[in-house]
Amino acid sequence: MKVFLHYQDNDDSDLHKTLKITLPKSWKNGPTSKLLGQFVESYNGNEKFGSANPLDADQMHLAIREEASAAASASESHSLVPLASDAITIETIPDRGDVHIAHGPSRTLKEIDDERKAAEEKIKAEKASTVACTHFGCNNRFPRGGPYPECRYHAAPPVFHETAKFWSCCPQKKAYDWEQFQKIPGCMTGVCTDVKEDAAGKQFLGGTDLREKMGEAQKLKSIDDFNKSQEAGGSDAAPVLDRLRTVLGEMGVEAELFDQVVEGMKKNHAGADVTDEAVLDAVATDLGKRLKDVMKEIAREQLRIK
Repeated sequence: MKVFLHYQDNDDSDLHKTLKITLPKSWKNGPTSKLLGQFVESYNGNEKFGSANPLDADQMHLAIREEASAAASASESHSLVPLASDAITIETIPDRGDVHIAHGPSRTLKEIDDERKAAEEKIKAEKASTVACTHFGCNNRFPRGGPYPECRYHAAPPVFHETAKFWSCCPQKKAYDWEQFQKIPGCMTGVCTDVKEDAAGKQFLGGTDLREKMGEAQKLKSIDDFNKSQEAGGSDAAPVLDRLRTVLGEMGVEAELFDQVVEGMKKNHAGADVTDEAVLDAVATDLGKRLKDVMKEIAREQLRIK
């Protein structure tokens, strides 16, 4: 197992140093503090570095770069995560990994865990005594009953569609990473509130919700329906009439009779300024109404018989 140790925590680049170490087998299952001690010993042993910038192992710590997403900014991609001094080397550092030597005393696993627990307790206590703003995209918390701070928020719910994440009020600003999505600035300013304006409304939307909201929701057509519609000049009535012709045929109504009725109704609705598409739509509406009237008459007759 090889590890690359880098010291760059100094404004003077002439004092930077990189040390490549092949770890003895016993070091792999040992604490990371051995690597720090080895580097400090090597650094201070160099006449140039040791005299100009002697390092104190008790005031230094190891760190590795945090794995950043592709959407992270340049500053985020350079963030370092400190390593505990008693963490097991092989469990913490990958083979041929880059480890950075930084100023500041090391912490043990227990100290890091205690700090994490203290932070969680602080957040828990804060949540118990405060409420969250109900405006979309506002992450402010404030005391129950106020005072209410100013906030920047979004006017409408977020949309999570496939891998894209964006606010339905700002569809032009899309993100594909959760952290980047949370950083999209709000389009509204105002004062925080703990009252939901629309308690029954959706808190987030999907692609279908967005299309419906924009009035774009359409019933999907089969390939046959699409082709028949195109042949009839784009009329949605054409495939409906064709299916009705087939169904009635299966019920004993001859195709010739159906065609005769439809053609007669076409002539009744035709006109100089009426397109073929509009004629078919009118025929479908008219025929549907007449069939409905026949069904109602049958129903009334059934009631009379009873």
